[in-house]
Amino acid sequence: MTTGIAPPARSATHPIEARIAAIDWPALSVALDAEGWAVVPGLFGDAECDALAACYDAPQGFRSHVHMARHGFGRGEYRYFAYPLPAPVADLRTALYARLAPIANRWHARMGMDVRFPDAHAAFLARCHAAGQARPTPLLLSYGPGDYNCLHQDLYGEHVFPLQLAVLLSAPGDDFTGGEFLLTEQRPRMQSRAAVVPLGKGDAVVFAVNTRPVRGARGDYRVAMRHGVSALRTGQRRTLGLIFHDAG
Repeated sequence: MTTGIAPPARSATHPIEARIAAIDWPALSVALDAEGWAVVPGLFGDAECDALAACYDAPQGFRSHVHMARHGFGRGEYRYFAYPLPAPVADLRTALYARLAPIANRWHARMGMDVRFPDAHAAFLARCHAAGQARPTPLLLSYGPGDYNCLHQDLYGEHVFPLQLAVLLSAPGDDFTGGEFLLTEQRPRMQSRAAVVPLGKGDAVVFAVNTRPVRGARGDYRVAMRHGVSALRTGQRRTLGLIFHDAG
């Protein structure tokens, strides 16, 4: 599946805000409703990807370092950023939330869920922190040959924003082979359906964290989704993960 979403323009004055505003949001919303995910091509340029990927090797900017195999999550590792987040990550999180909150509220209404999300990300984070979810969740993931990420959901506590983002910081075919981004959905009384999301270096995918609404013959129902990464064959793959709720 292709989303038909054009690459956002990059601006030297307000790079993050301008490119988020330039996304075709009606098309992205349609793709999210149809599949539970949508690709934003070229969200970051090559130099931006390289700079973010290099942050992984400066551990003073992170609050924790997780080896997946120790927890049964797969193979590979990731680091959660500490507050204050690097400016590009913080700006992206703030700008994207403002555009995704109306979609999240519409999804919750369709699924019969009472929770609604405020317009500003700072207000939502205040809600998370008041409930004891105060640890930042944006992260960098690093995979080498044979590494993979099991199918999972990034929930972290009572307060969950229903959409998240991943940006591929490495070039498929040049920096690594294998390592496809995977999504599965489980519809009631049906077998699971899987999707391999096509991503190039600098492309982002917006996707459902947990459940999403699907229109059926008798109205909307909930579909559970999970995401992961297939095994790398060669090279190194690094990814920025952007989750809008914080962790307890």
